[in-house]
Amino acid sequence: RHRAMRSWGVLGGAAAALAAGIYVLWGPITGRKRRRRGLVPGLLNLGNTCFMNSLLQGLSSCPSFIRWLEEFTAQYRTEQDKSQQHQQLSVTLLQLLRALSCQEVTEDDVLDASCLLEVLRMNRWQISSFEEQDAHELFHVLTSSLEDERDRQPRVTHLFDVHSLEQPEITQKQISCRTRGSLPPVSSHWKSQHPFHGRLTSNMVCKHCEHQSPVRFDTFDSLSLSIPAAVWGRPMTLDHCLHHFISSESVKDVVCDNCTKIQAEGILNGQSIENQRTTFVKQLKLGKLPQCLCIHLQRLSWSNQGTPLKRHEHVQFNEFLVMDIYKYRVPGPKSSQEQLSQKNSEETTPGTKDGRAGKPSDAEQPAGTKPLFMNGASSSSSSSSSSFLMSPGTFPLAAFPECRAPLYLYRLMAVVVHHGDMHSGHFVTFRRAPGARGSQWLWISDESVRRASLHEVLAASAYLLFYERVHGRAQ
Repeated sequence: RHRAMRSWGVLGGAAAALAAGIYVLWGPITGRKRRRRGLVPGLLNLGNTCFMNSLLQGLSSCPSFIRWLEEFTAQYRTEQDKSQQHQQLSVTLLQLLRALSCQEVTEDDVLDASCLLEVLRMNRWQISSFEEQDAHELFHVLTSSLEDERDRQPRVTHLFDVHSLEQPEITQKQISCRTRGSLPPVSSHWKSQHPFHGRLTSNMVCKHCEHQSPVRFDTFDSLSLSIPAAVWGRPMTLDHCLHHFISSESVKDVVCDNCTKIQAEGILNGQSIENQRTTFVKQLKLGKLPQCLCIHLQRLSWSNQGTPLKRHEHVQFNEFLVMDIYKYRVPGPKSSQEQLSQKNSEETTPGTKDGRAGKPSDAEQPAGTKPLFMNGASSSSSSSSSSFLMSPGTFPLAAFPECRAPLYLYRLMAVVVHHGDMHSGHFVTFRRAPGARGSQWLWISDESVRRASLHEVLAASAYLLFYERVHGRAQ
């Protein structure tokens, strides 16, 4: 009996020593766990806030957006603005994205993003954390709020802004030369648009006289693409959605000024004529492609009874995306060498009319929707700009000759997926691991973070796709 009690005492002492060692090395067991190497922090679910958590993880995987925020918030680093930093959306968003991209020193495995909701509420956005929300809608709330914050800043430097006047780029000689000119220029970070900002072109051509109306430009922060009706036996791809987006459509009963002018020239003076109404062909193109490209796949459909339904079909996408074919090209006279290059391009690249396919852009144009899930019409299956990029994880530059290297090459950075139906569900994110070499991906669901393969990423039913522009072989 005495020997047994001594054995139990030895075991108890060893257990106590082991517990003490664990406490010294890793802290109390009830405390927050330390983040594992190679992973990023998760985000605490504050009550149906997976829409916000998934979007923040996607934005934090875009280095260009973080760099722009760093330049944008440089204005608040002066002494007089430090007291207002907590009220600025850009400052709060930057702190969260830097922590999620492991640029901030933190070993916590779960972060709290309630500060972002508070700043949005201060900007008059009433976002409840206990109601179903949409990640795409929140994306537009963030981008529009950042634009409002930029527009609230003064366009010229104040006369008593000593900090700006003491900047190295504004010397005493420059100030003396401006006695009869304008004030010192505003810092460049207040002028620049955020990297998701792009422009669409709308082109209208009369089918009767082929007169082309002036090109219209509209801004966009994300491309919201409808999913065309599936063709049996053919997989649906992202290029099909993009071709459907820029496909031409007929607009009837439009007044044509040129047809009216031609009609008036054939009538005697003094006689009034009616405006000539004809059919126009309208086509969209991308006039300015952004540095960061957000693509939203509309998954809203309507039944015959008028009830909303979610479309669950898989849309194939690739790690690399070439956008040259969707770029607007400025019309103008071409030299003989350019005409020969275009002829060779037409012979080597298949193309059809009505926007189902097109010719890649040869020159770069100078820079100048909020539903959750929308059904679209059918689109033909033509050769796509990313058809060379089907092998995951690689980009075969040899598929593009030296003279045909893509100008607008994008690399996949994050994918937001919605699980569930129209009335309830859950958002998760696939994103690149920051600082990892190659294609190291992560799967994140609020607080849960694990490693994922590129094959798993490309097999996901995407709702939001985040691409970032990279340099092709030509650059």
